[in-house]
Amino acid sequence: MDPPDPMLDERVSVERDGGVAIVRLNRPDRLNALAEPMKEKMGSVFESLSRDPEVRAVLLCAAGRAFCASGDVTSMGAFTVDSAQDRLKRAHRMIINLARIDKPVIAAVQGPVVGIGWSMALACDTIIAADDAYFAQVFKNVGLTPDGGGVFFLAQNLGVLRAKALVLSGRKVPAEEALALGLVEQVVAAEALFDTALAHAHTLAAGPTLAFALGKRMFKHVYTPALETFLDAESWAQSVALMSEDHAEGARLS
Repeated sequence: MDPPDPMLDERVSVERDGGVAIVRLNRPDRLNALAEPMKEKMGSVFESLSRDPEVRAVLLCAAGRAFCASGDVTSMGAFTVDSAQDRLKRAHRMIINLARIDKPVIAAVQGPVVGIGWSMALACDTIIAADDAYFAQVFKNVGLTPDGGGVFFLAQNLGVLRAKALVLSGRKVPAEEALALGLVEQVVAAEALFDTALAHAHTLAAGPTLAFALGKRMFKHVYTPALETFLDAESWAQSVALMSEDHAEGARLS
């Protein structure tokens, strides 16, 4: 029997509102924790949206009371070398294809924005947060290093010392503190989040798409190493962590 096609996974939906593509995580019963087929689908969706000339902006959002509670811990704790590498390749393809979209990409986040969920939001061009949102690097809770480029993006936005403090503590960063740190563009009431973010996406969709694309490409040359080079190093570090007893114990206790 053939394995299920991840592109048919309804836990990630895609719809159009004029020139805006809306990508929505739709697993609210698990706080939108990312199962592996969801990562696979989003990697393909982001690649497709990048090439689609009808799409002029992308809005990444989520159903329910959370944006994303990181990866699905039910699949953790029993990795082999091969399964660990497959997991990382899926996550890295998703993040790279999201970061490579030449059009403006807005993340609308609420509730928990943690682990790789925070990495996804940081890979977007701007983040609009609900007032109930909080952010956290929770990887230490399961004996892992940050993945999805979390260290890369946080160091760019905060500098190394502040980024290290968030990774080592794993503490929650409330929306208003994230705004003060420059990690989000705007904080709005939870009930206004989607409409505010969609309106912003439409404003950007009406702008000069080529100029935006060129500007985004210029930003990529500001930092060394490139995201792809950093993710190669991340893959090595996380592969070691995934095979460790610390991770096995963390997964058992989660």
